[in-house]
Amino acid sequence: MAAASIGGYNRPVTNASCLSEPQQSIADALARRWPGARAERIVALRGDASTRRFWRVFVESSDAAAPRTAIAVDLGPDDLPLYARTLKLLPEPLSEPPWVNVHRFLASIGVAVPELYSAPPGARLLLVEDVGDVALFEAARQEPSRAGELYRLALDELMLFHAKGTQRPDPRCIAFRVAYDERLFAWEMEQFVECGMATAAPDANPTTIRPELRELAARLGCLPRVLSHRDFHGQNLFVQKGSVIRVLDFQDALMAPAAQDLAVLLTTRDTATIITPALESDLLSYYLDGMKRCGAEMPGTAEFLESYRLCVLQHALKAIGRFTWLERTGKSGYLAHLPHCLEQARRMLAERSDFPHLQSALAG
Repeated sequence: MAAASIGGYNRPVTNASCLSEPQQSIADALARRWPGARAERIVALRGDASTRRFWRVFVESSDAAAPRTAIAVDLGPDDLPLYARTLKLLPEPLSEPPWVNVHRFLASIGVAVPELYSAPPGARLLLVEDVGDVALFEAARQEPSRAGELYRLALDELMLFHAKGTQRPDPRCIAFRVAYDERLFAWEMEQFVECGMATAAPDANPTTIRPELRELAARLGCLPRVLSHRDFHGQNLFVQKGSVIRVLDFQDALMAPAAQDLAVLLTTRDTATIITPALESDLLSYYLDGMKRCGAEMPGTAEFLESYRLCVLQHALKAIGRFTWLERTGKSGYLAHLPHCLEQARRMLAERSDFPHLQSALAG
């Protein structure tokens, strides 16, 4: 797992190829799974904006079943993301880490998640399958002629969430107990007002923008929900053997409007350099046709495309606020994505005149 930068957790950290901190925990995990195995080398990997940490472990073992490499995951101090803790979406403490809980369900419905090698009760370090170095976004950028094919493969995995996952709810899986509802949409967009607006729309008046954001959150909160990955973008999906998609970073799965995952997949950051409007339209049609073949209840095409427009707009605004906040907290590199987020927001606002103050504020 190594090609991603911000969204994934696989690029080696410069000048930090071997760390002593996780060695004992990794040694214990290896011995538990493959007796006699040891870590030949441990390489720190660059994580995302979370507090989780990752290492690639080069495994030395006489057991033919042991892989050449594995990924060690330090789950960090918090099981739940900030929004879930702030809004108290789940009672804490949890009986097990969300990564383990959601992984169990996704594996049961055939989603191509990494194999879980070691997760003893109470442990904060997991040992999981290494799915390689090629993120979906990088694969599509390297071979633009294959972008449509690769993203259709990603949609096939997403439809397992949306169709099979939704049709087979499991009360033991915490994803079914959390909703991406009006309150969460509104909470995310408040960060746009408090942090992002000064950069993206410095002349905007919050008193005229906030009512439109509340309306957007209300409309999104009324949409039907499916089992959602929540962060299903091209740096959390990896390509193996040229045509197999593996799914990462699924621990925050929840119930959300179907179009939310599509907005993330097709418009996150600089995805527009790969996903043209024509390809976007083709992929949305592919998804709609596929969901109907899966027997999923789907709205009409026009209604679904409107839900997609609203989800893309909300995702762009959320990202503007989030990226600005990350930069303020010392995490660099995120502001480079703001022009892409602004363009997506402007594109969606231009389709209708239902948010005039927001459209004017972001006009530039």
